[in-house]
Amino acid sequence: MKRALLKMLTLAAVAFGWAANPVQAAESIRIGYIPVLGSSALFVVDGEGWAKQAGLDVQLVRFTSGPQAIQALVSGRIDGYVAGVLPLLQARAHGVDVKVVATASIEELSVIARGALADGIKPDDTSGLTPDAVKAIFARFKQDQKRLPRLAAQPAGSVPDTLLRYWLQKQLGFEQVNTVASIVGVDIDAAQQAFLAGAVDGAVLREPALTVVKTRLPDARILASGHDMMPDQPGSVLAIVKPDAAEHKAWVGTLTNLFVRATTLLAQHPDEAVPFVQKALGGGMLNDDVMKTALEHSASRFVSDPARIVESVRQLQDFEVSAGLLRKAEPVEDLFEMGLWQQAKP
Repeated sequence: MKRALLKMLTLAAVAFGWAANPVQAAESIRIGYIPVLGSSALFVVDGEGWAKQAGLDVQLVRFTSGPQAIQALVSGRIDGYVAGVLPLLQARAHGVDVKVVATASIEELSVIARGALADGIKPDDTSGLTPDAVKAIFARFKQDQKRLPRLAAQPAGSVPDTLLRYWLQKQLGFEQVNTVASIVGVDIDAAQQAFLAGAVDGAVLREPALTVVKTRLPDARILASGHDMMPDQPGSVLAIVKPDAAEHKAWVGTLTNLFVRATTLLAQHPDEAVPFVQKALGGGMLNDDVMKTALEHSASRFVSDPARIVESVRQLQDFEVSAGLLRKAEPVEDLFEMGLWQQAKP
């Protein structure tokens, strides 16, 4: 009954809210994304054919890291993106009129360990290791291996890199990152491959990579869950360039509505999204069971309300400034357009 009611309400919203008549976009709407589970709402919108039904020609453009997507956004090659939120603040600092209209997920990123770095972590310790326990793991590794653990993240300036440094310094209390770990900045696929190959001792990964890794390496352990790294950790967002421009107003409300609808489906009925996410992320390498498990594990983290991450974005930006990663803080509130979500929320 709930499922039927949700469908009726969302169909009604499209029919009578943003699109009393199907929107006819003047040209293709180019939305960049990075291939992670946090982008799943975009895959659902595309796979279900909702955008086409609403008169939108949405073209998905794949990137391997957030900074790559930001470069495309700044240069005008895409109209919006589904990826990490922090680089958007710097894009705005450089004069790009871009705003977050909805979130896609929260607490996506976790730290996973293997080999000596995973020693002593029980299989059921998927979260909840105390900071002291984690610090002891790092100390033991350094003493036994005579080196620092290598941790794979994405390139400097990306959300995974910033969040890893935040976790090490603010949550664990290490004053200097380079005294506790060697951070290796690579793209998303390379981080997973490096971890599987044993080239690194730990990695900042998201689903479905976490499920894949744990399936292939049963001894791998979660060193820090997304919540452990930062409560309400900002994940992927839907951001639009010039959302108030006349040419974008014609479709931005409808797209936001559909994105929120897809996020609600992922949170409430993740199994229904499997074929769409599998097509976008599986690449013939993952079976449906792995993707279903990854989506089910992430269901509670598919959240569309942008207000949920405002404070955590502010905290991460303040951290970047204090760590010398950013020259100055940008107004966080100016990054968010709450009105579109308010009109689209289920």
